[in-house]
Amino acid sequence: MAVDTLETRELRYFIAVAEELHFGRAAERLGMAQPPLSRAIQQLERRLGVSLLERNRRGVSLTGAGEVLLHEGRAALDATTAAARRTRRAGGADGPGGPRNRLVLAVKAAGSHELLHKLLDAYAAEPDAAEIEVLPCGIGEQEGLLRDGRADVALMQAPYNSLAGFDSEELLTEGQIAILPARHPLAARKTLSLADVSDVPDLPLARWPRHGTYPPGPGPEIHDQTQLAQLIALGRTVAVIPDSARAWLWAEHTAVPLTDAPPIVTHIAWPTHSHSLALAGLIRTAAQL
Repeated sequence: MAVDTLETRELRYFIAVAEELHFGRAAERLGMAQPPLSRAIQQLERRLGVSLLERNRRGVSLTGAGEVLLHEGRAALDATTAAARRTRRAGGADGPGGPRNRLVLAVKAAGSHELLHKLLDAYAAEPDAAEIEVLPCGIGEQEGLLRDGRADVALMQAPYNSLAGFDSEELLTEGQIAILPARHPLAARKTLSLADVSDVPDLPLARWPRHGTYPPGPGPEIHDQTQLAQLIALGRTVAVIPDSARAWLWAEHTAVPLTDAPPIVTHIAWPTHSHSLALAGLIRTAAQL
């Protein structure tokens, strides 16, 4: 008989098998023997009344129902993990120095520098302000940190970051600049267009990940800000980034405004289901900047 409830243990078991597509590797990953794992998946299929996996001599593949459970199960496990992490932070259980309400704010490393300073200073002046832990992260990592509870709130930039599934408040709209090696001929220009920097033979555009994948192109795949800064200084790439990123430029870099680049909007974003009073106070402060 089908049921409408699942245990987190069942989801962990199924997700391991669905990601490995091999019962032996999944069992090793879970630290258990293969026979009980196989039985657990069979029991789950009977309880749900659907087939989740196709089993044949060539291996294991997901059915349509299995694809749905993999997607939904990942989100469910992220939600339970997030609930535990945020509950511990709210009670101070994972912080040094005894119980104190604490919020984790995820920001892209070296991004929104001036805005972040203003926000932290303004919020610290509020009565009963919570402790703010700033969590610098890599390119596009804010979304995952919010979903699995490692962060309570994040500064995110549209259209680079997706705000789907979050509540948000717009904080800043700014233009974009091209960051070039200081000795490159284009660095002497007062302004540039996107066309000027999109097809430079000796200076390919840096490629940023979008939802875990990189767009095609000859330019280098960028993993973090330090790598990008080094490659620009060496004359290996050019980057198009928000104007506020001028804060981290090196002496070997030159910033040139782009006349036709779309604006970048910085938002403060948080999970839609949050009921944290400390978070509500931080958002109020941000909206008043």
